[in-house]
Amino acid sequence: MYDLIIRGGQVVTPQGVGQWDVAVQGEKIASVGLADPRAEAGRIIDATGKIVVPGGIEPHAHLASLIGMRPEGRLFTLGPEEDTVGMAFGGTTTHIDFCFVHPLTDIPTALARRAERWKGKAYVDYSFHLALGGALPLKIFDQIGDAIRDGFPTFKVFTAEILPPHPKRPPFRLDYGRMQLAMEKIARGGGLMTVHAEDHDLVQFNYERFIEEGRTDGANLALVHTKLSEQLSFNHTIQLAAATGAAIYFVHTSAREGVEAVVEARAHRLPVYAETLHHYACFNADDYRKPRGFCYHTYPSLKFAEDQAALWEGLLRDGVSTTATDEYPTSLEVKLEGKRIDDVTGGNLGAEARMGIIYTEGVVKRGMSLERFADVTSTNAARIMGLYPRKGVIAPGSDADLCLVDPSVSRRLRREDFHVADYSPWENWEIKGWPSMTVLRGKVIVENGRLSAGLGFGQLVARKIDPVILRRPAS
Repeated sequence: MYDLIIRGGQVVTPQGVGQWDVAVQGEKIASVGLADPRAEAGRIIDATGKIVVPGGIEPHAHLASLIGMRPEGRLFTLGPEEDTVGMAFGGTTTHIDFCFVHPLTDIPTALARRAERWKGKAYVDYSFHLALGGALPLKIFDQIGDAIRDGFPTFKVFTAEILPPHPKRPPFRLDYGRMQLAMEKIARGGGLMTVHAEDHDLVQFNYERFIEEGRTDGANLALVHTKLSEQLSFNHTIQLAAATGAAIYFVHTSAREGVEAVVEARAHRLPVYAETLHHYACFNADDYRKPRGFCYHTYPSLKFAEDQAALWEGLLRDGVSTTATDEYPTSLEVKLEGKRIDDVTGGNLGAEARMGIIYTEGVVKRGMSLERFADVTSTNAARIMGLYPRKGVIAPGSDADLCLVDPSVSRRLRREDFHVADYSPWENWEIKGWPSMTVLRGKVIVENGRLSAGLGFGQLVARKIDPVILRRPAS
């Protein structure tokens, strides 16, 4: 007697796609196989006509985060109690947020504060990357090994300050000396470095030059956060990683040059990975000039049509392993408050739309296989970030985290389709296919347009990265 059986859908597994039963006992998948009419369950869900994929994994979110573009106001993005509602409706069952470690704190203290902020506040499961920024005391780097052993094996660094200096803005950039030290410690402990890669000198000079020349309109952001900046920083970072033996993951890859750098590194058998955002794949710098064009902005900037083509090529084949959002949820007023190159609010409000947009744009429009769809929305993130095989796969013994996609949905998205904030950058987007049911650890948490999970159902998940991911390119 099972607790739940999902029957009749196209089930996407590492072994292929088939019309199989997924049987659930407690929080785990008990079996995946041909329908057995004799099998009994507390509930049997008819998934006929639906596609059953692993619950989505959002590897890059900034909830309850200080809005750095407005440091004097101490404004924060929406918290997990608000934004994870949208994740649940959008088929995402796990997200990884950030715990920032600055010079006046340390890793254990920062982690404890962040975990307390999330405790009892999330509708989906979660974990944290540790973000190392500023002139950190060297003793903090000695805490990296303990953090990895405690289940937090991923560490984020910025190679550039993304905005001009401000006395109330905390530092984000990690200098290359400390970056090398962090790589050495992370590699030794079995962790992974995630990198926001832009060239600091180029970005800061561009701000200075454009402001002096009076070219401060935010539509010029792609000329400040340039393709060359990404190219230089990706290549520099890859060289540093190769020298230290570290595995690296480039967050929000935005340009063709970034994709090419990653493809070349992987051809040399280096453990280098890249994510992109569905925003980068679907919008470009021309969209900044639309009436609500800054709704689409994050840092680095949107780029150009050739970059969109390269990102899709990477997603469909190799070079880009995951899709994320850089989730940074605010109200429309806050998102559109900035108009200049040095104050446009970064980040996106896209976690709820991620699975559906990638299905429409990838599977329907570009012929992405269902296996690859599962890879770039869930499985690869699970493997790279140390959640696999507990998460990211439909297999016996894994958490029963599932998303049912209804391919018959065909319409334009409306504001009423979303459950976070007072706008979505995806309003009026034409879709073909959309998540219709979400299951987290065996519990149906979204069904028929209703959220049934209670606040706090999401749990903190410890992670450990498979050494194979850290030794050679996979995923």
